[in-house]
Amino acid sequence: MTSPAGITVRAAEPADLDPLVDLVEAAYRGERSRVGWTHEADLLAGQRVDAEMVGAALAHPHGVVLVAEDGAGIVGCCQLEHRDDHTYFGMFAISPDRQRGGLGRALLAEAERYARDVWDAAELRMTVIRQRTDLIAWYERRGYSRTGETSPFPYGDERFGVPLRPDLEFETLTRKIG
Repeated sequence: MTSPAGITVRAAEPADLDPLVDLVEAAYRGERSRVGWTHEADLLAGQRVDAEMVGAALAHPHGVVLVAEDGAGIVGCCQLEHRDDHTYFGMFAISPDRQRGGLGRALLAEAERYARDVWDAAELRMTVIRQRTDLIAWYERRGYSRTGETSPFPYGDERFGVPLRPDLEFETLTRKIG
């Protein structure tokens, strides 16, 4: 599938592991992430993902990682995991220098299409750090609703980052797609 601006979207392959880790880290953590607007650098330090976590997503028997690429390489990704009554959407990352250009919107739409057409999914769900009000508002403009359901941030598990504040938690967002 080709989306606007000459971007091709495809299922990730094992050879994409290192570029995917780099992309997700660049989009969310550290100084590189501050070029874009989706970073978590003010909320969390440390890593966002590692090779083991991305490898597990790539190998998940009921999942797929979609990558958006241009002639220079991978510029976006997201993970879909087919569950009993919905599809979980996560690991959404757009290269910081490509944010604000419609690529995220196009990749999200392709993820919704994939879940609906390939898995016959009727609903997409995700969790977003509740304190990310700008990001939640972006999803709401795309038809997602806040459920009010929250879950704790995994404090003490540095695989998910080092919190820079004591009140982080996730909120579930959902959208009917089928």
